[in-house]
Amino acid sequence: MRPTSRPARRRARLLGASCVLAAAAALFASTSQVTAAPAAAAGHRDGGPKPTIVLVHGAWADASSWNAVMGRLQHAGYTVYAPPNPLRGVASDARTLTSFLATVPGPVVLVGHSYGGFVITDAATKSPNVKALVYDDAYIPAEGETVFQINAAEPGSCVTADPSTFLNLVPYPGGPAGDVDAYLKWDANGSYQGFQGCFANGVPTAEARLLAAGQRPFAVSAGSEPSGAPAWKSLPSWAVVGTTDHVIVPAEQLAMARRAGAHVTEVEAGHLSLVTRPDVVTRVIKEAAGSVG
Repeated sequence: MRPTSRPARRRARLLGASCVLAAAAALFASTSQVTAAPAAAAGHRDGGPKPTIVLVHGAWADASSWNAVMGRLQHAGYTVYAPPNPLRGVASDARTLTSFLATVPGPVVLVGHSYGGFVITDAATKSPNVKALVYDDAYIPAEGETVFQINAAEPGSCVTADPSTFLNLVPYPGGPAGDVDAYLKWDANGSYQGFQGCFANGVPTAEARLLAAGQRPFAVSAGSEPSGAPAWKSLPSWAVVGTTDHVIVPAEQLAMARRAGAHVTEVEAGHLSLVTRPDVVTRVIKEAAGSVG
């Protein structure tokens, strides 16, 4: 037999590669259709798509603090995002969140934990796709209120003592003159119960150590920055109140929630009910989502 010519062999290789690419493209298209089908099929109260859930973490935490809640919501068919909260200041953090929300199509249920309550309260006023607010062990500020002011409104918060007893203060480049990043100390010191006793009560020690090691710092200047006009005046809201919260005392949480006209759920949990009681937090978020028509 005559050997195959080089041009013929080259044409065969090109034909084979084209067949592989065509097969891969067909596989990708079929996989994309299968993946997209559950989201398209996921209905809501009025038969339309479910709202997107956007989760905002607070100080001394990151988006992973929402993992247990996110997993439950995704399992229930919701699209969920947990963008990073810069923790630089109320207005700038709200602008960052507003920019993110502008990229999300359709209605949104906006959820904030702790200081994240300040951020969602401000951001939602400039985000017309936000249809409901959920506050989880969170600040629900009125216009002009600050984190430090709310912490001092009722006795008992573990973050109102001498800052040197419970914070590691670290300068950061580019910040306002005199501003510093604040990290919660792990060890107890005087009236400060330590990271676990103050911030993560109810969380197993091994997990609390991981949370302490991975905490994101809070710019101290953010604590004295006033909130803007509150979105809860025009949007329905829900509040999960941990009855053993040592950061934002339950009495103050309840007062803020009632002022906002929020649907209140009390749960036996500390400040991190999103970690220790994700079932309850998820149920309340789903209730809020169910109100969005």
